[in-house]
Amino acid sequence: NVGLIVANFAVWLFYELPGLRSAVYHASFYPCTVLGSCRGPEPWGISWITSMFLHGGWDHILGNMLFLAIFGKNVEDAYGPLRYLVFYFAGGFAATMTQTAMTLWFGTAQDARVPSLGASGAIAAVLGAYFILYPGSRVTTWIFPVFVVKVPAWIWLGLWFLYQLVEGSFGLFNAQANGGGVAFFAHVGGFVFG
Repeated sequence: NVGLIVANFAVWLFYELPGLRSAVYHASFYPCTVLGSCRGPEPWGISWITSMFLHGGWDHILGNMLFLAIFGKNVEDAYGPLRYLVFYFAGGFAATMTQTAMTLWFGTAQDARVPSLGASGAIAAVLGAYFILYPGSRVTTWIFPVFVVKVPAWIWLGLWFLYQLVEGSFGLFNAQANGGGVAFFAHVGGFVFG
């Protein structure tokens, strides 16, 4: 888990920040490449992996790595390091393919040419595994404006999943709905896989 966090930050600092637009273009995943209706810089069989280490901004990487740091260690402890690594990548693949399927089935040809990137699909798989493995553990949560409470993981993660599902469903009808540009179905697919 620590290695994955370090790898994500290393890619962000040394590959992406110096040329963010170029890095996003060259190493992201393009859903249209699965059907062959477009050509990406890399074949889709490679770009689904490279895209898992890319992020669109500081808030994107910091948020993803915070979730991975909070939930990933316990899941790694349950699976062991090697099985956890395989699980993480398999979850990332499931998340990418879920988002791709939803984009190709319900989106436009232009939607399928929008690059996908980020570790959140794989991290959603980690959250799904945490939901099953540690449902009764308590998650410290800040409720705006000043309340800090401990909530059972199954409630916290269940509400998080429902939010992803609702937002993704609204996005089917309007790509700009409440967070357009967020691959909500990658989160849904990853979580269900986990």
